Amino acid sequence: MQRIFSGIQPSGIPQLGNYLGAVRNWVALQDSHECLYCVVDLHAITVWQDPAALAQQTRELAASLLACGIDPKGHILFNQSAVHAHLRLAWIFNCVARMGWLNRMTQFKEKAGKDRENVSTGLFTYPNLMAADILVYHATRVPVGDDQRQHLELANDIAQKFNRDYGVDFFPNIEPMIMGPAARVMSLRDGTKKMSKSDPSEQSRINLTDGADEIALKIRRAKTDPEPLPSEVEGLDGRPEARNLTGIYAALTDTDHAGVLREHGGKGFGDFKKALTDLLVAKLGPISEETRRLLADPGTIESVLRDGARRAEALATPIVEEAERLVGFLKV
Repeated sequence: MQRIFSGIQPSGIPQLGNYLGAVRNWVALQDSHECLYCVVDLHAITVWQDPAALAQQTRELAASLLACGIDPKGHILFNQSAVHAHLRLAWIFNCVARMGWLNRMTQFKEKAGKDRENVSTGLFTYPNLMAADILVYHATRVPVGDDQRQHLELANDIAQKFNRDYGVDFFPNIEPMIMGPAARVMSLRDGTKKMSKSDPSEQSRINLTDGADEIALKIRRAKTDPEPLPSEVEGLDGRPEARNLTGIYAALTDTDHAGVLREHGGKGFGDFKKALTDLLVAKLGPISEETRRLLADPGTIESVLRDGARRAEALATPIVEEAERLVGFLKV
């Protein structure tokens, strides 16, 4: 089996976009790959975090991943800061990567904006740590959104430069697994903006712990337009909210927009929203219930993460020790 690594920042309970765009795919990949899934708390502190909130959000995210179907026995689930090999390799990569490479990173430019002189150096070197996260396990495949493709290209540049600098064929090439069309779920209040936990309006998103009443209210209030659903996909052009709701329905039923419109085209949004609500409740209800059960027992969550970190460390330590030997670090 090829080894997969992927990480997600600990922002607490995931929302529907996280589930459909990433987590659901992670669960499916467990059938065909050796998977390491990581709560990337080191990446989280590239911007300031409240310490107590960060710890709690790490537990919440881990609980949600388990409730969604991540298997911590057949695969590995852990929090990044518990495996020190990530940091050891990241420092080596800090010394391999070039400033010009990092200056070209689009995501850094977007996050730093006009205030780049005041952001943390961790935000600037974030891609080097991301490369270390993957390569410290010699993972060869990484499921990511298209916005992370540039970071994976940089990780491959770092790996190739390390291999050239030290005359070895040590780090493998990484292949991005760009996930499918359900990867972009938009806000329920504005179909032109991505669904996000940072949106101040709770009505803009479905959280994985929302109950049936909360889901029904949010879908009922979801922005639409006065026209009924079209019968053809072309009829969704210029109607971002209609496209978003039909896209969510399509993702949850493993179909596409055309399939949804064959079933619901010509109907008003009242009927369609009721069908979408019933579908969401059926799909997310068990996840919500299991997440709440796990959060009531934080010791179990921490035990899973601790065991995952131990197993991840066992995989990573020989690789980082060999990288250190190649660099010339003296073991005394």
